[in-house]
Amino acid sequence: MEPEMEDKTLELMNISVMDSQTADRSPKITVIKPPFICPPVSNGPLTGSRKRPSEGNYEKEKDVCFQLFDQWSEADQVEFVEHLISRMCHYQHGHINSYLKPMLQRDFITALPAQGLDHIAENILSFLDARSLCSAELVCKEWQRVISEGMLWKKLIERMVRTDPLWKGLSERHQWEKYLFKNRTTEVPPNSYYRSLYPKIIQDIETIEANWRCGRHNLQRIQCRSENSKGVYCLQYDDEKIISGLRDNSIKIWDKQTLECLKILTGHTGSVLCLQYDERVIVTGSSDSTVRVWDVNSGEVLNTLIHHNEAVLHLRFCNGLMVTCSKDRSIAVWDMASPTDISLRRVLVGHRAAVNVVDFDDKYIVSASGDRTIKVWSTSTCEFVRTLNGHKRGIACLQYRDRLVVSGSSDNTISKIKVWDLQAALDPRAPASTLCLRTLVEHSGRVFRLQFDEFQIISSSHDDTILIWDFLNVSTNGQTEGRSPSRTYTYISR
Repeated sequence: MEPEMEDKTLELMNISVMDSQTADRSPKITVIKPPFICPPVSNGPLTGSRKRPSEGNYEKEKDVCFQLFDQWSEADQVEFVEHLISRMCHYQHGHINSYLKPMLQRDFITALPAQGLDHIAENILSFLDARSLCSAELVCKEWQRVISEGMLWKKLIERMVRTDPLWKGLSERHQWEKYLFKNRTTEVPPNSYYRSLYPKIIQDIETIEANWRCGRHNLQRIQCRSENSKGVYCLQYDDEKIISGLRDNSIKIWDKQTLECLKILTGHTGSVLCLQYDERVIVTGSSDSTVRVWDVNSGEVLNTLIHHNEAVLHLRFCNGLMVTCSKDRSIAVWDMASPTDISLRRVLVGHRAAVNVVDFDDKYIVSASGDRTIKVWSTSTCEFVRTLNGHKRGIACLQYRDRLVVSGSSDNTISKIKVWDLQAALDPRAPASTLCLRTLVEHSGRVFRLQFDEFQIISSSHDDTILIWDFLNVSTNGQTEGRSPSRTYTYISR
């Protein structure tokens, strides 16, 4: 753009600098109050104020400026506007900013599909939580279309199922997992199905957590008494079977649906006091001081470990690590390369009585003893961390999962199952009264073993019964529902 043309345009717009004041270089402070317009600012000193021309002259001069402006290239237009803005004051900058701000906003969710980029709009909105997704549906019809055709409610539920074991368990038990993780086919319901499913899942979760907190459950019994059986010492279950260890030295496998005995394994010369299984092996510990490894399908004995001096009271294995505990007051940590290649890593000592039960994850090993204490050890270093006190009797059984510990007392007169908040227990500032979340009293004999997940506790006792404490399928007649503070989900209208 020619310098003369720019100067002429600026002169026509009456943005000038008064030369009469440039000679006065002494500093001055000018206070300008509304409704006056502050004087223009240039690269030089403050020199004068702009005098607005009459309406008639302004309109004619404005038209001339527009004609000249339209003749320039885009680069020249930008350069001219930059020079023009630099001559304005802060008030004028604010006014221009308010004018430009809405012009610079873009509805990219609406614009992307118009460019054939629906998948990008869907991907952006797929990161929203339920509350935000509800709000997004109300923005406009195009946003609602993107959410519906992108099946974003389905993707939200799939994300929750992948990351939350409670959601995963509900999907399996209520059979709506078959509609997840599939491509868009005729077998997949529309987006509206998943939108109405979401609040139902939230209601189920609230109900389960209220049942746990309030002690509501549905109870089933498996009678294990026989001529030789004098008690069920241990068990583990999945959706298909329950495997139990008995005082008569045997291991029995039960059908979880029909409650019938499917198979009996024999080999120990003492009572089977503890067991755990996975898809390959069953590992058992006995009063004969040995640990045996069995093939889960054939029942064949694959390995026998001899280390403890007295009865092996409990064991746990996971991801190549196994922990056993004994009446000899010790805890053994094993490296488990394969069912036939198992070696001792470390022996942990500290309890003053028999160590009745152990459990662990990648952070902590938790042990419970007849000395009425629970001890916490580091899984990686095997170093002692903390002792938890609170039981008035010896602790017979315990499971540690996430932030919860469920323990069973060995008191034969008052058999109790307690649910503890381990995260609170590890905080020395937490009051002792807040650590126990729930006490369950139903067994008439000592509670030997238990296992729990988000939906249920299954416990076995010297009273020859297995109790299933079901917190999912509970009748609420005459009972008040409560809301759990441990989880926060969004309710949406159906």
